Amino acid sequence: MKKLVFFSAALLIATFQPSWAKQNESLQHVISGNHRSAAHKARDVYRHPKQTLEFFEVQPNMTVVEIWPGGAGWYTEILAPYLKQQGKLYAAHFAADSSVPYFQKNLKKFIGKIKAQPEIYGKLILTELDPPQKLDIAPEASADRVLTFRNVHNWMKKGTAEKVFQAMYIALKPGGILGVVEHRGDASLPQDPKALSGYVREDYVIDLAKKAGFTLLAKSEINANPKDTKNHPKGVWTLPPSLKLKDQDKEKYQAIGESDRMTLKFIKK
Repeated sequence: MKKLVFFSAALLIATFQPSWAKQNESLQHVISGNHRSAAHKARDVYRHPKQTLEFFEVQPNMTVVEIWPGGAGWYTEILAPYLKQQGKLYAAHFAADSSVPYFQKNLKKFIGKIKAQPEIYGKLILTELDPPQKLDIAPEASADRVLTFRNVHNWMKKGTAEKVFQAMYIALKPGGILGVVEHRGDASLPQDPKALSGYVREDYVIDLAKKAGFTLLAKSEINANPKDTKNHPKGVWTLPPSLKLKDQDKEKYQAIGESDRMTLKFIKK
Protein backbone atom coordinates (compact mmCIF):
# COMPACT_ATOMS: atom_id res chain seq x y z
CA MET A 1 0.00 0.00 0.00
CA LYS A 2 2.82 2.41 0.86
CA LYS A 3 4.39 1.84 -2.56
CA LEU A 4 1.07 2.55 -4.25
CA VAL A 5 0.64 5.83 -2.35
CA PHE A 6 4.20 6.87 -3.21
CA PHE A 7 3.61 6.07 -6.86
CA SER A 8 0.38 8.08 -6.90
CA ALA A 9 2.06 11.11 -5.35
CA ALA A 10 4.89 10.89 -7.88
CA LEU A 11 2.35 10.64 -10.67
CA LEU A 12 0.56 13.76 -9.43
CA ILE A 13 3.84 15.68 -9.29
CA ALA A 14 4.71 14.56 -12.81
CA THR A 15 1.25 15.63 -13.99
CA PHE A 16 1.31 19.12 -12.50
CA GLN A 17 4.92 20.14 -13.02
CA PRO A 18 4.67 20.57 -16.82
CA SER A 19 1.52 22.66 -16.34
CA TRP A 20 3.27 25.06 -13.95
CA ALA A 21 6.31 25.19 -16.19
CA LYS A 22 4.13 26.02 -19.18
CA GLN A 23 2.40 28.85 -17.27
CA ASN A 24 5.74 30.33 -16.22
CA GLU A 25 6.98 30.08 -19.80
CA SER A 26 3.81 31.76 -21.04
CA LEU A 27 4.21 34.62 -18.56
CA GLN A 28 7.83 35.19 -19.52
CA HIS A 29 6.86 35.13 -23.21
CA VAL A 30 4.34 37.93 -22.59
CA ILE A 31 6.84 39.97 -20.56
CA SER A 32 9.38 39.66 -23.39
CA GLY A 33 6.77 40.51 -26.04
CA ASN A 34 7.30 43.12 -28.74
CA HIS A 35 4.08 44.90 -27.74
CA ARG A 36 5.90 46.26 -24.69
CA SER A 37 7.99 49.38 -25.21
CA ALA A 38 11.69 49.52 -24.41
CA ALA A 39 10.92 52.11 -21.73
CA HIS A 40 8.47 49.77 -20.01
CA LYS A 41 10.82 46.81 -20.21
CA ALA A 42 13.58 48.94 -18.68
CA ARG A 43 11.53 49.15 -15.49
CA ASP A 44 11.33 45.36 -15.09
CA VAL A 45 14.53 45.50 -13.05
CA TYR A 46 12.65 47.53 -10.41
CA ARG A 47 9.11 46.15 -10.75
CA HIS A 48 9.94 42.45 -11.21
CA PRO A 49 6.68 41.55 -12.99
CA LYS A 50 7.32 37.84 -13.38
CA GLN A 51 8.31 37.26 -9.75
CA THR A 52 5.53 39.54 -8.51
CA LEU A 53 2.74 37.84 -10.47
CA GLU A 54 4.09 34.42 -9.52
CA PHE A 55 4.09 35.49 -5.86
CA PHE A 56 0.44 36.52 -6.25
CA GLU A 57 -0.18 33.11 -7.87
CA VAL A 58 -1.81 34.57 -10.98
CA GLN A 59 -2.68 31.83 -13.44
CA PRO A 60 -3.85 32.27 -17.06
CA ASN A 61 -7.34 30.84 -16.46
CA MET A 62 -8.24 33.27 -13.66
CA THR A 63 -10.51 36.29 -13.40
CA VAL A 64 -8.30 39.20 -12.36
CA VAL A 65 -9.13 42.78 -11.42
CA GLU A 66 -6.37 45.35 -11.86
CA ILE A 67 -7.01 48.50 -9.84
CA TRP A 68 -6.30 51.93 -11.33
CA PRO A 69 -3.89 50.87 -14.12
CA GLY A 70 -3.11 54.51 -14.94
CA GLY A 71 -2.56 55.97 -18.36
CA ALA A 72 0.30 53.70 -19.35
CA GLY A 73 -1.30 50.42 -18.30
CA TRP A 74 2.15 49.08 -17.39
CA TYR A 75 0.84 45.88 -15.81
CA THR A 76 -2.20 45.74 -18.09
CA GLU A 77 0.03 45.05 -21.09
CA ILE A 78 1.28 41.95 -19.25
CA LEU A 79 -1.98 40.78 -17.69
CA ALA A 80 -4.21 41.24 -20.75
CA PRO A 81 -2.35 38.92 -23.14
CA TYR A 82 -1.56 36.48 -20.35
CA LEU A 83 -5.27 36.09 -19.49
CA LYS A 84 -6.68 36.55 -22.99
CA GLN A 85 -7.16 32.90 -23.97
CA GLN A 86 -8.49 31.32 -20.78
CA GLY A 87 -9.07 34.07 -18.22
CA LYS A 88 -10.72 37.45 -17.80
CA LEU A 89 -9.29 40.87 -16.95
CA TYR A 90 -11.19 43.77 -15.41
CA ALA A 91 -9.44 47.15 -15.42
CA ALA A 92 -11.02 49.21 -12.64
CA HIS A 93 -10.05 52.66 -13.88
CA PHE A 94 -10.89 56.27 -13.13
CA ALA A 95 -14.48 57.39 -13.64
CA ALA A 96 -15.38 58.75 -17.08
CA ASP A 97 -17.25 61.64 -15.45
CA SER A 98 -14.46 62.51 -12.99
CA SER A 99 -13.86 66.21 -12.40
CA VAL A 100 -10.14 65.59 -11.80
CA PRO A 101 -8.13 66.56 -14.92
CA TYR A 102 -5.38 64.03 -14.13
CA PHE A 103 -7.94 61.23 -14.02
CA GLN A 104 -9.57 62.35 -17.26
CA LYS A 105 -6.23 62.62 -19.05
CA ASN A 106 -4.99 59.20 -17.98
CA LEU A 107 -8.27 57.42 -18.61
CA LYS A 108 -8.29 58.83 -22.14
CA LYS A 109 -4.69 57.71 -22.65
CA PHE A 110 -5.48 54.21 -21.38
CA ILE A 111 -8.56 53.85 -23.59
CA GLY A 112 -6.51 54.97 -26.58
CA LYS A 113 -3.92 52.33 -25.76
CA ILE A 114 -6.38 49.44 -25.56
CA LYS A 115 -8.27 50.53 -28.68
CA ALA A 116 -5.04 50.75 -30.66
CA GLN A 117 -4.25 47.06 -30.07
CA PRO A 118 -7.51 45.08 -30.01
CA GLU A 119 -5.59 41.86 -30.63
CA ILE A 120 -4.08 42.28 -27.16
CA TYR A 121 -6.72 44.18 -25.19
CA GLY A 122 -9.93 43.29 -27.02
CA LYS A 123 -11.32 41.14 -24.20
CA LEU A 124 -10.49 43.59 -21.41
CA ILE A 125 -13.51 44.76 -19.38
CA LEU A 126 -13.31 48.39 -18.27
CA THR A 127 -15.02 49.30 -14.98
CA GLU A 128 -14.87 52.36 -12.74
CA LEU A 129 -13.46 52.99 -9.30
CA ASP A 130 -14.25 56.44 -7.96
CA PRO A 131 -14.48 56.11 -4.19
CA PRO A 132 -16.61 56.56 -2.23
CA GLN A 133 -19.35 56.79 -4.90
CA LYS A 134 -18.37 54.16 -7.46
CA LEU A 135 -17.06 50.91 -5.99
CA ASP A 136 -18.38 48.19 -8.32
CA ILE A 137 -15.03 47.13 -9.72
CA ALA A 138 -16.32 43.67 -10.75
CA PRO A 139 -19.34 41.48 -10.01
CA GLU A 140 -19.51 40.42 -6.37
CA ALA A 141 -17.43 37.32 -5.53
CA SER A 142 -16.33 36.93 -9.17
CA ALA A 143 -12.57 37.53 -9.02
CA ASP A 144 -9.79 35.07 -8.28
CA ARG A 145 -7.30 37.90 -7.88
CA VAL A 146 -7.45 41.64 -7.24
CA LEU A 147 -4.15 43.44 -7.82
CA THR A 148 -3.13 46.98 -6.94
CA PHE A 149 0.22 48.52 -7.72
CA ARG A 150 1.28 51.71 -5.89
CA ASN A 151 -2.22 53.08 -5.31
CA VAL A 152 -2.84 52.94 -1.56
CA HIS A 153 -1.29 56.36 -0.91
CA ASN A 154 -3.70 57.92 -3.43
CA TRP A 155 -6.73 56.56 -1.57
CA MET A 156 -5.29 57.71 1.75
CA LYS A 157 -4.92 61.21 0.36
CA LYS A 158 -8.62 61.21 -0.52
CA GLY A 159 -9.63 59.54 2.75
CA THR A 160 -11.18 56.59 0.89
CA ALA A 161 -8.70 53.77 1.52
CA GLU A 162 -11.05 51.80 3.78
CA LYS A 163 -13.83 51.97 1.18
CA VAL A 164 -11.54 50.69 -1.57
CA PHE A 165 -10.28 47.77 0.50
CA GLN A 166 -13.91 46.85 1.22
CA ALA A 167 -14.68 47.01 -2.51
CA MET A 168 -11.74 44.73 -3.30
CA TYR A 169 -12.90 42.28 -0.64
CA ILE A 170 -16.43 42.19 -2.08
CA ALA A 171 -15.17 41.56 -5.63
CA LEU A 172 -13.08 38.54 -4.62
CA LYS A 173 -14.32 34.98 -4.37
CA PRO A 174 -13.87 33.21 -1.04
CA GLY A 175 -10.30 31.93 -1.23
CA GLY A 176 -9.38 34.71 -3.63
CA ILE A 177 -6.17 36.67 -3.21
CA LEU A 178 -5.50 40.40 -2.97
CA GLY A 179 -2.02 41.42 -4.12
CA VAL A 180 -0.68 44.78 -2.97
CA VAL A 181 2.50 46.56 -4.03
CA GLU A 182 3.08 49.96 -2.38
CA HIS A 183 5.86 52.43 -1.61
CA ARG A 184 7.07 51.36 1.83
CA GLY A 185 7.42 54.05 4.47
CA ASP A 186 9.79 54.23 7.43
CA ALA A 187 8.38 52.01 10.19
CA SER A 188 10.04 54.17 12.85
CA LEU A 189 8.07 57.28 11.89
CA PRO A 190 4.38 58.07 12.48
CA GLN A 191 2.20 57.47 9.44
CA ASP A 192 0.89 60.59 7.77
CA PRO A 193 -2.81 59.68 7.33
CA LYS A 194 -2.78 61.48 3.98
CA ALA A 195 0.49 59.82 2.85
CA LEU A 196 1.50 63.03 1.07
CA SER A 197 5.06 61.76 0.55
CA GLY A 198 3.70 58.71 -1.28
CA TYR A 199 5.17 56.39 1.36
CA VAL A 200 2.99 54.16 3.54
CA ARG A 201 4.04 52.06 6.51
CA GLU A 202 3.69 48.35 5.87
CA ASP A 203 1.81 47.76 9.12
CA TYR A 204 -0.66 50.48 8.13
CA VAL A 205 -1.50 48.71 4.86
CA ILE A 206 -1.85 45.38 6.65
CA ASP A 207 -4.23 46.99 9.13
CA LEU A 208 -6.35 48.46 6.31
CA ALA A 209 -6.64 45.01 4.72
CA LYS A 210 -7.50 43.30 8.00
CA LYS A 211 -10.22 45.86 8.73
CA ALA A 212 -11.82 44.92 5.40
CA GLY A 213 -11.80 41.23 6.36
CA PHE A 214 -8.58 40.01 4.74
CA THR A 215 -6.01 37.69 6.31
CA LEU A 216 -2.33 38.24 5.55
CA LEU A 217 -0.88 35.23 3.75
CA ALA A 218 2.67 36.28 3.01
CA LYS A 219 5.13 39.11 2.46
CA SER A 220 7.86 39.28 -0.16
CA GLU A 221 10.97 41.42 -0.60
CA ILE A 222 10.80 41.06 -4.40
CA ASN A 223 10.37 44.81 -4.84
CA ALA A 224 12.53 46.00 -1.95
CA ASN A 225 15.19 48.66 -2.45
CA PRO A 226 17.49 49.18 0.58
CA LYS A 227 19.09 52.19 -1.15
CA ASP A 228 15.89 54.18 -0.71
CA THR A 229 16.22 56.43 2.36
CA LYS A 230 12.54 57.48 2.01
CA ASN A 231 13.50 61.03 2.89
CA HIS A 232 13.39 63.05 -0.32
CA PRO A 233 12.42 66.68 -1.13
CA LYS A 234 9.50 65.67 -3.37
CA GLY A 235 8.65 62.44 -1.58
CA VAL A 236 8.67 59.25 -3.60
CA TRP A 237 8.32 61.27 -6.82
CA THR A 238 11.89 62.54 -6.34
CA LEU A 239 13.06 59.10 -7.48
CA PRO A 240 12.75 57.51 -10.93
CA PRO A 241 10.68 57.31 -12.98
CA SER A 242 9.17 60.69 -11.97
CA LEU A 243 12.39 62.59 -11.11
CA LYS A 244 10.40 65.64 -9.98
CA LEU A 245 13.57 67.64 -9.34
CA LYS A 246 14.48 67.14 -13.00
CA ASP A 247 18.25 67.69 -13.41
CA GLN A 248 18.87 68.59 -9.77
CA ASP A 249 20.83 65.70 -8.22
CA LYS A 250 19.53 63.53 -11.04
CA GLU A 251 22.48 61.13 -11.01
CA LYS A 252 22.09 60.67 -7.25
CA TYR A 253 18.45 59.65 -7.53
CA GLN A 254 19.02 57.50 -10.58
CA ALA A 255 21.69 55.65 -8.60
CA ILE A 256 19.10 54.94 -5.89
CA GLY A 257 16.59 53.67 -8.42
CA GLU A 258 12.86 53.31 -7.88
CA SER A 259 11.29 53.28 -4.43
CA ASP A 260 11.49 50.61 -1.76
CA ARG A 261 8.21 48.69 -2.03
CA MET A 262 6.28 46.24 0.09
CA THR A 263 4.71 43.26 -1.68
CA LEU A 264 1.85 41.75 0.32
CA LYS A 265 -0.50 38.85 -0.31
CA PHE A 266 -3.87 38.62 1.45
CA ILE A 267 -6.68 36.05 1.27
CA LYS A 268 -10.43 36.36 1.57
CA LYS A 269 -11.42 33.34 3.65
